Amino acid sequence: MDYLDGNAAAGLLSEVFAVDVTSARGKCAHCGDVSVIAKAHLYTDDHGMVLRCAVCGDVIAMATERSSRLCLDLRGLDWLELEV
Repeated sequence: MDYLDGNAAAGLLSEVFAVDVTSARGKCAHCGDVSVIAKAHLYTDDHGMVLRCAVCGDVIAMATERSSRLCLDLRGLDWLELEV
């Protein structure tokens, strides 16, 4: 399956975060890689999006929109660092 880079997640994530999340750094909970979200591999379909670590391929974040609500799962990140 083809993927987009993490920059493509900017539109959906901007609905939640007041800063550009694609430039935020995060640490993959699986392999420990630290990089900006823009480097992640983004997979999308009608249900939402899945961001995978560019190094190990593990899921770092998922987002779905349901009934005018955004459900965000970041359990694949040990931490997320945003510039304010």
